[in-house]
Amino acid sequence: MAAHFSCSELKAMAEKGTEVELDFDRRRRTGLDETIFAQNKSTAQLEAIFAAAHARGQSLFITRLSPEKLSAVSPRWAAQLDYCTVSNTGIFCGPLEPRADLKLQVCIIAAGSSDVAVAREAERTLYYNGVPSTLFIDVGVAGLWRLTSRIDAISRFPVVIAVAGMDAALPTVLGGLIPGIIIAVPTSVGYGVAAGGHTALNAILASCAPGITTVNIDNGFGAACAALRALRMVGQREPAGETHAFQHQPA
Repeated sequence: MAAHFSCSELKAMAEKGTEVELDFDRRRRTGLDETIFAQNKSTAQLEAIFAAAHARGQSLFITRLSPEKLSAVSPRWAAQLDYCTVSNTGIFCGPLEPRADLKLQVCIIAAGSSDVAVAREAERTLYYNGVPSTLFIDVGVAGLWRLTSRIDAISRFPVVIAVAGMDAALPTVLGGLIPGIIIAVPTSVGYGVAAGGHTALNAILASCAPGITTVNIDNGFGAACAALRALRMVGQREPAGETHAFQHQPA
């Protein structure tokens, strides 16, 4: 049975910094809020975090929040979470307002449907930050026609997040076809020598297509944060042509 604390006790814990000390000034410094990595946090730590954020009227984005960990949290806090079971992400007290300075859309491409959880983590990170995105699923190079049939639409986006496991060939192929910034996300999808995503990561690092950048294995959140930083540097024009047909709401 998980122990629950009163709001005053949790606030006192948070304010004393005995377990957690939130960086509420990070958005001013970097343009990005502190995000809560829930995977190794205890229920008490999470509840202290929620209490501290609630006391300041602060929203939060939470990653690696498993259904089991969520079910242990007090209903008072769980009721304030917009939770996605696919990406295991939570949004506490609502997303941020749409960013007037970040109007450009980001395109997220998942090589296979097995990569969707990581792609959704990127999508939800952007959504929390008030930035729309377009998601293409199951367009890996094993069926190259699925990618080439969408390449005109993809090439309109100045920032593309490419999520792929196994041999992670997708970012390299995109690197030879589109002009935009490519942020690759190797995933842990694959058999045997795929080695939990290490083969995918090494393949991206060894890519012959110049200018591709990569984040850590399964780190859709990190890729979205890189995209948010990039958006501030690439201008404020909208993607050319009509893109609304490809718009996708986060799960």
